Amino acid sequence: MKKVLLIIASVIVAIILGLVAFFNITFPKVSNAPDIKVDMSEANIKRGEYLANHVAVCIDCHSTRDWSKLSAPLMEGTLGKGGEKFTEEMGLPGNYYAPNITPYKLKDWTDGEIFRAITAGVSKDGRALFPIMPYPNYAQMSK
Repeated sequence: MKKVLLIIASVIVAIILGLVAFFNITFPKVSNAPDIKVDMSEANIKRGEYLANHVAVCIDCHSTRDWSKLSAPLMEGTLGKGGEKFTEEMGLPGNYYAPNITPYKLKDWTDGEIFRAITAGVSKDGRALFPIMPYPNYAQMSK
C-alpha cells in the first residue's frame, strides 16, 4: 500500500512540476516596456505602413474582412479598427477578436509599450496577448 501511495504522490509531484515548467516556458517573461520614441518622419510612417500592410500583415487581422467575396478583401473604412473573429470552430479554445489598433485606440500607449506588444506579446497592462498573434516571429524582425 505504501508503494502505491508513493507512486501516486510521485505522479502528482511530476504533474505539478510539469505544469510549473510549462507556464514558465510558455508565458512571456518581459520587463517593463522600453523607453523609446519613434521618429514620426514621413519615411518612417511609409515604412510602417509597408510593414503593417505587406510584411507582417497586421491590418489583415485588425480590420473587418468581407468573407462573402473571393479572397475576403478588407472592408473600406475598417483598417486597424479590429474585429476579425477567431473561433472555436477554427480549433481555438474560445472566441477571440483582433483588437482595435488605430492611433485613437493606442493614443495612451507609449512607443515602448507598442513595441513590447508587437515583439513580446505583452499588453500595456502586462497581460499576455493571445498567441494567435505571431509575436515570436515579429520579435525576429529588425528593430
